[in-house]
Amino acid sequence: MSKPKNCITPTEAKQLQENWMDTRALYIKNETGSEDVSNVFYTVEELEEYLTYVKNESKKQGIDSPGIRIYFAAYNDSKSKKATVFLAPTEGDAASSNTNYKLDPLNKGVGGWPPAPYKN
Repeated sequence: MSKPKNCITPTEAKQLQENWMDTRALYIKNETGSEDVSNVFYTVEELEEYLTYVKNESKKQGIDSPGIRIYFAAYNDSKSKKATVFLAPTEGDAASSNTNYKLDPLNKGVGGWPPAPYKN
């Protein structure tokens, strides 16, 4: 298998993450008074399992080319107030595709703590 066309270099990734840390992460820290996670970890197995679920269940709904939308989110309970992300299937493979609310989103990734920059 060849490298996917939308891959970026580690240098580009580092710059994008620095942009986040220098702007949004700084605002979050100033507003909440504490640092927040800057990455969320899933195993390859968890992602493959979820993508298989989305592909199979979407096909049953007549959706041949689903997409995945990644939402930024935050907990707000007694366990955590930290940031997270969740993955939600879409009804097509275009950025404008509707979210498929008939399938469950994926959450419960592990937030990297303490926040660690992407370095190359």
